[in-house]
Amino acid sequence: MTALALAVTGILATPVTRAQSPGGVATLARQPAVRAALDTARTSEPQTIADQIRFCEVPAPPFKEADRAGLLRAEFSRLGLLNVRQDRAGNVLGDRRGEGSRPRLVIAAHLDTVFPEGTDVRVARQGNVLRGPGIGDNCRGLAVLVAIVRVMQQTGVQTTGPVTFVANVGEEGLGDLRGMKALFGETLKDQIERFVSIDNAGIHVSATGTGSHRYRVTFRGPGGHSFAQFGMANPADALGRAIAKIADWQIASTPRTTFNVGRIGGGTSVNSIPTEAWMEVDLRSSDAGALTALDVKLQQAVEAAAAEENARWGTPRMISVTRELVGDRPAGALPMDAPILTTAQAVARTLGVPAAVSESSSDANLPISLRIPAISIGGGGRSFDSHTPSETFDTTDSWKGTQYGLLLTLALAEP
Repeated sequence: MTALALAVTGILATPVTRAQSPGGVATLARQPAVRAALDTARTSEPQTIADQIRFCEVPAPPFKEADRAGLLRAEFSRLGLLNVRQDRAGNVLGDRRGEGSRPRLVIAAHLDTVFPEGTDVRVARQGNVLRGPGIGDNCRGLAVLVAIVRVMQQTGVQTTGPVTFVANVGEEGLGDLRGMKALFGETLKDQIERFVSIDNAGIHVSATGTGSHRYRVTFRGPGGHSFAQFGMANPADALGRAIAKIADWQIASTPRTTFNVGRIGGGTSVNSIPTEAWMEVDLRSSDAGALTALDVKLQQAVEAAAAEENARWGTPRMISVTRELVGDRPAGALPMDAPILTTAQAVARTLGVPAAVSESSSDANLPISLRIPAISIGGGGRSFDSHTPSETFDTTDSWKGTQYGLLLTLALAEP
């Protein structure tokens, strides 16, 4: 419990004392300075939406986030954040001082999208609907991140603890949380006390990190002419056998556990037996034991597929299989009474917005696994068809998400 002096241009609020509690959040929200900041978040939502479009029209394919990172770095500097820099992973960071040195809060949103280089990232707008690859995931998160900075700077609201704003790399696809691993393992190692990731749309809070194992599985053989060497074991056929086995898995609904063959490839030509065929597989669960069990099933499936293809043509050990772990996202969960979660719920109640508690796979997985209080939230509005070229975002009442992120930042930057 501590005093939080809140000031806004033309308004001076007397210091208040509050704890991380529902009553404390409501008290905070009644302060004139905070009310003014929340009003500014609402009235400046057109700027937030314009930023969302602007950020989205700068490509950020996996491992090539540099152009969008440069845009966010310039934005952080323009808004007056301190010590604006990039770390070795490519994360963009900017600091805002608090009246004290604790708690150190980090608010982050990821830069990268799932879409490959060359994707048309222009955004079309029709009324309240925006359409473009990544417009919700995660251009919305980036726009709200910047909006929080802009409103706090414009209104002069002060916090007790410092806040570091981060636009990070490596959340999507095979990024393997490399941005978070650098942030927590090197850039701000042992400095972060609370962490919030703004990811995609809606108003929700996730304190359960869905873990994942991602594999690139490759079947190899000698290959040959499709006619002259017919009868030779075929890596593509072995791949097909493996995919069929995976597709037939029966998985319990609790804990929620999923699998997906996301990409396949290989071969030289239609009239050649390929020398290799590969697939990328995503396994997920919020339960570490269930994820391990699913991993074992994958290893068994691919070994059996290779053996069956060899047996089909009587060619022992001609087809081989390798598995490369290309993504390992830890699973974990906060207790339902964790202070960061109850504060997030109190913020929602104070603003009169529903905020369902869910589980997700996000940048928050990493700090949760390190036992650092961390959650992932949505940025407001509504998003549809994420991870597809036809992704859309409905801006109706999206300002509520901006207000939510703002008030949560103010609440968590307090001991």
